Amino acid sequence: MLTVLAERQFPIRSLRLFASPRSAGTVLEFEGKTIEVEPLTPDVSLESLDLALFSAGRSVSREFAPRFVKAGCTVIDNSSAWRMTPNIPLIVPEVNPDHLRPTDRIIANPNCSTIQLMVAIAPLHRSIGLREVVVSTYQAPSGAGYSGVQQLNAELSGTAPPDPPAFDRPIAFNTIFHPIDPATGYTEEETKMRNESKKILDDPSFALRVTCVRVPIKGGHGEAVHFTTRRKSSRDEILEILRTAPGVVVMEDPREYPMPIAVEGRDEVFVGRIRQEDEEGYQFALWVVADNLRKGAATNAVQIAELWMELQKS
Repeated sequence: MLTVLAERQFPIRSLRLFASPRSAGTVLEFEGKTIEVEPLTPDVSLESLDLALFSAGRSVSREFAPRFVKAGCTVIDNSSAWRMTPNIPLIVPEVNPDHLRPTDRIIANPNCSTIQLMVAIAPLHRSIGLREVVVSTYQAPSGAGYSGVQQLNAELSGTAPPDPPAFDRPIAFNTIFHPIDPATGYTEEETKMRNESKKILDDPSFALRVTCVRVPIKGGHGEAVHFTTRRKSSRDEILEILRTAPGVVVMEDPREYPMPIAVEGRDEVFVGRIRQEDEEGYQFALWVVADNLRKGAATNAVQIAELWMELQKS
């Protein structure tokens, strides 16, 4: 987030950094200045703060976001704490900026896999209508935080994994699922993507079938997307819609395709392998890749902040 704030030259008069008491005292650099991380405690002073970017997990967001709001601050939250709360907007700036109001004080940042999917398919849904979408994700361990990358590296090198481990099964040379809810058979990640997509598109009937998988790569999420359109279309029309879609980079040559290793550090959503799967022109497939730490989290949060700033001026 600090990197993206600096890159996009977000207007900051003063900056404070908070973390758990365990990490307090750490010194970080921002635009040539060193800033000491403060402990986030119930009695911390929050006066004069305008905007807070949260990425500390659901329980921290539940406890502290209302405290920041009470102090007059607007919160953009990267956890799942508020995403499905009624009247709290869930924003992908390229897709639903109209859902954000100047008076909103908690704004939710969607799940990383949801964000890149929405950037890619929302323009198609609005132009030609999508009857059903089937998605299989290929998600990097970095989506589980630093410990996820640590566990992969430890398993690859034969060293001791983090304690506690990020995953309850080996990730190196393997594919695993997020924790599965025994009552439904779905993982929380799959449920998030289904519910969040409907809210972002403002379409309760939107049919999304999704399977989320962890794969042993450093970073970047891939998604194999198959969809059925409501009206007849063509590969050429799909390409034309995606070429003009904000935040999308289209790789049109079927022999070239987006790869997680190639999109690291990029803010766009990359789409390739665009195929028509039937003769009639109703079934299509594409491959979507994005940096899950950038557009899937930090960049989207800062873009929301930029959108919020513009609304305050109007």
